[in-house]
Amino acid sequence: MKNRFSLSAFGIGWSANRRMLVIAMILAALLVLAGVTAYVTGHDTRQSGSAGQHESSAPSSSMPANPAPAESTPGAGSVPRPPRISDPLAFAKAAAAMLWSYDTRDTSREQQLTGMKAWMTREGQYSDWASISAQMPDPTLWSRMADQQQHATAHVAEGHYPAAFKQALAEDPAAITEAYIYAVTVTGKQTIAWARGGAGAEDRSLTLAVQCRPSADCSLVAVAPRVAP
Repeated sequence: MKNRFSLSAFGIGWSANRRMLVIAMILAALLVLAGVTAYVTGHDTRQSGSAGQHESSAPSSSMPANPAPAESTPGAGSVPRPPRISDPLAFAKAAAAMLWSYDTRDTSREQQLTGMKAWMTREGQYSDWASISAQMPDPTLWSRMADQQQHATAHVAEGHYPAAFKQALAEDPAAITEAYIYAVTVTGKQTIAWARGGAGAEDRSLTLAVQCRPSADCSLVAVAPRVAP
């Protein structure tokens, strides 16, 4: 039986028409995932005022798995710049930390989106900005969060290649060499605080698609609609 987790779903050998498909939908079909957590917490806003190792199966670099925090992008408030690294796991962990972190005290919603967009691949046939921007609350909710001075930090526990991705890569190692897009599942914890001493923490998990071409820095492609084990 043909392997259902073919790397062709990551854009390998796509026709021009197929490259117009949303990569998040392709990842969903590829990985048969099981539920994704939202960027903003599910805290009851009426009560709290809130909204809320590297494996050998895929190519990697010798860059550290936990790069130092990057400086902020100009015009993007507290959103950090993407790290200049070529390791899919390390980059995905940094991207997850970026998506799980925000500070409404000094960053507008527009600045947050600007900062997030700086992490995206510039290859339009693969970029799924819609899946990234969907992690943001709508303008009304962000305004309410800002009223409560809500801010969040992230601690990333680990990142790994999902089993389905490793299986596909093992069966056809050369298939990835067109788009160089990797699936990475990241887990961690998001800590949230708001005015008058309110605080809370929740576990987080998501699967990202990241592009890491040889001799180039990694970039963000998409957030999968479900988490791959």
